Amino acid sequence: MITSRTAKECGTADFGWLQARYTFSFGHYFDPKLMGYASLRVLNQEVLAPGASFQPRTYPRVDVLNLVLQGSAEYRDSEGNSVRVEAGEAALLSTQANVSYSELNTRANQPLTRMQLWLDACPEHENPLTQKMTLPDAKHFLLASPDGKNGSLQLRQNVWIHHLDLKPGEQISLPVRGPRAYLQSIHGQIDAQGSVSHESQKLACGDGAFIHQENSLTVSASTPLRALLIDMPV
Repeated sequence: MITSRTAKECGTADFGWLQARYTFSFGHYFDPKLMGYASLRVLNQEVLAPGASFQPRTYPRVDVLNLVLQGSAEYRDSEGNSVRVEAGEAALLSTQANVSYSELNTRANQPLTRMQLWLDACPEHENPLTQKMTLPDAKHFLLASPDGKNGSLQLRQNVWIHHLDLKPGEQISLPVRGPRAYLQSIHGQIDAQGSVSHESQKLACGDGAFIHQENSLTVSASTPLRALLIDMPV
């Protein structure tokens, strides 16, 4: 089964210094039916004004994945750790109890655009506090995984995050390991088809889709496409 969630259905915010779109309940946006999906707690796309910042705050026990689409960000914690992330790079923060985290747009004359995901972290797993990777120029690569396979960022949860970068007319079929996955268009138009239901959904820029009980998913691009497939077996 494939159930779409369009960008227009998502929660939004415009505080001047911050513009945001929320797939699931976050901040002032609350929908009791959309508190997350499996271990995916948060999926936000946010634009920070030049020089803007999020002040230090604590998190629940989650892995925070930041994918920078435009500009430059710096992430700091109250223990003195920091990582700077440019467009075309991703960073993973393994949040800790009693540690606060902040985010800064390091550019004084350019907005920062990024996607942020929160994933529940298993209590018995510990990873490096910060990880960073440069995104390869590839049609498909593994962005994050439980074991850091193929140089991917290592999560504290059984989740596999695939990054897709397709040209118009290209398609790719990916296995889905478990009962649930989530497909997100970063930009571009998608035709997604499941192998079990044979259902097909068309997604536009910013749209997403809940994937349920499909063994594999075929993604076709009708425009230049950048997308994430978040595979969550549990």
